[in-house]
Amino acid sequence: MIRVPVLRLPHGEGLPLPDYATEHAAGADLLAAIDSDLFLAPGARSLVPTGIAVAIPPGYEIQIRPRSGLAIRHGITCLNSPGTIDADYRGEICVILANLGQEPFTLHRGDRIAQMVLAPVARIAWEPVQDLPATERGAGGFGHTGVATALEAGPQEQSLAGSGSDLTEGTP
Repeated sequence: MIRVPVLRLPHGEGLPLPDYATEHAAGADLLAAIDSDLFLAPGARSLVPTGIAVAIPPGYEIQIRPRSGLAIRHGITCLNSPGTIDADYRGEICVILANLGQEPFTLHRGDRIAQMVLAPVARIAWEPVQDLPATERGAGGFGHTGVATALEAGPQEQSLAGSGSDLTEGTP
């Protein structure tokens, strides 16, 4: 477990600190630190305060991710996802929420609005070259690999595709 100093801001008083819902959860839930209900009309977006600021250790970032339940049930998601909180940022963590659903959504103080995940950061050391090594894929992108699934494979692979079996042999 990595210790991260957290500062509760005045408008976050009375709210629990971010917490993990289960023992093996990857993300800790962030709560809405709003004074009154926030109405999100379909297509609307809002910057929602969490009432906390943190001191992330060097070599790490915090990623802000949507909550799947809000997304599937109400169409509520985080824009700029995953959002990145850099190790040298000391301001309040806020979440950009958007209502992509068909119905209005009301957010209440203390509602769980997003998840935060502490993740290591690998920095890039650019190495200018004249050419890149060749690969089978090459420069193909944006749908180049298609949408075919194992269901288009032979009969044996088809029966295994939906079984949860580990299809490591012969899979690309």
